[in-house]
Amino acid sequence: MFQSPIDFDSDMLQYDSTLSPLVLEGYNMSSNEQFILGNNGHSVKLDLPPNMYIKSLGPRYTATELHLHWGNQNNPRGSEHTVDGNHFAAELHIVHYNSDKYPDMSTAREKSDGLAVLAVLIEMGSFSPSYDNIFSYLQDVKYKDQKIQIPGFNIQDLLPQNLNEYYRYQGSLTTPPCFPSVLWTVFRNPVQISQDQLLALETALYCTHIDDPSPQELVNNFREVQKFDERLVHVSFHQGSLYEGKYRGSEESLQDFGFAI
Repeated sequence: MFQSPIDFDSDMLQYDSTLSPLVLEGYNMSSNEQFILGNNGHSVKLDLPPNMYIKSLGPRYTATELHLHWGNQNNPRGSEHTVDGNHFAAELHIVHYNSDKYPDMSTAREKSDGLAVLAVLIEMGSFSPSYDNIFSYLQDVKYKDQKIQIPGFNIQDLLPQNLNEYYRYQGSLTTPPCFPSVLWTVFRNPVQISQDQLLALETALYCTHIDDPSPQELVNNFREVQKFDERLVHVSFHQGSLYEGKYRGSEESLQDFGFAI
């Protein structure tokens, strides 16, 4: 029940006039500051500072990390959420926890109002300087548990320009134990990265340690779409013609589980 990810089928979308534009604070980091980028064996993860938060959801939801999901170079359909059955090339998640009620992420992740995640659908297209702030360092975190410091940058540049159009629903973490604790905001408009950038993401990383005798590539780190029976997804936009995804894939991923939040 209340599991994620889901397919945004046009039949279950309901316009909600009470959904207000997102208000983000502290997202514009300076290059004088430092981020820690790491490979946790499930994804590439960027630790985020506590002065980044969402202030438009009632309680303050403080940022804690961002990470990505992707497929592989032969099947570049690695998004977790889909639109009318269409996969995207990849997906970015920015994870926040309810810091008004809970002391940290590990406590909040078990609570029904514990987490809020911003999700960005990623398609192949033009080169993204913003995403290259992460991708240009992938070779430095090829193996599990490797970490480096990278210069700060404007995290908001990873998001679509229009933050006012999004899907909103109550769902879950996409890794076991899949707590139903996430208020999902999935932006309607995708962002683009280049073919070379997508290929780097799909081929650079390993889910094994550097000295492992049987190295395993870190690919297909997305969970399959979950059933969404008798629920509605609230949307902040009038439907019109929904985005027709560029990447059409099967309803199931190559794995039965994902390596998400």
